[in-house]
Amino acid sequence: MSKTILLYHGSKNGIEGTLKPISRKLCDFGRGFYMGTEKAQALTLICNFPNAKLYTVESDLTSLNILDTQAGIDWALLIAYYRGKMEFAKGSEVYKKYAEMANGYDMIVGHIANDRMFVMLDRFFSGEITDTALINSLSALKLGKQYVATTEKACRQIKVIDEKAIGENEREQLLIQSEAQRNDGIRWADEICRKYRRVGRFFDEIIADFL
Repeated sequence: MSKTILLYHGSKNGIEGTLKPISRKLCDFGRGFYMGTEKAQALTLICNFPNAKLYTVESDLTSLNILDTQAGIDWALLIAYYRGKMEFAKGSEVYKKYAEMANGYDMIVGHIANDRMFVMLDRFFSGEITDTALINSLSALKLGKQYVATTEKACRQIKVIDEKAIGENEREQLLIQSEAQRNDGIRWADEICRKYRRVGRFFDEIIADFL
């Protein structure tokens, strides 16, 4: 019996041809075809682009080798690797661990770094907040999940159900919404930073344990 899930994909200029795992390299989980459980999240990612389209897709997970990452420090450090935040530790055991973590998988599943969470991750990577602050922020936020098809096999098992162009008025509203969410995220991150200022370890301290 097949196991399918309905997901959303936002495209800046629309999809041409067959689906392929060819997003830009510096994404949460590297190159892939990105889909999410939350329609609103997919829309806010493409609201700056006049030719943007929203796709509803059905992904068949049958026979796929799936890495399901849970919200926590491994999730954050895996994103750190794929977003190029670990280059200073290249050649180390910690770099090797996260570089190899997704090897052999057809799909990676993990929480989306939405506008609020992206602020927290950026502050964690830059040494402004500790892992305790980051993990507490994860538990406080209701983050949708993203499914990233990283192989041709996974992409072949995705079927487009619906395609919708995003009109100018809708894009303007989404831009306002996205900006409001990001500003809210900055304020919210400041509160977390103050609460956990001296609790936990910083990103460079965690990495140093492996060096």
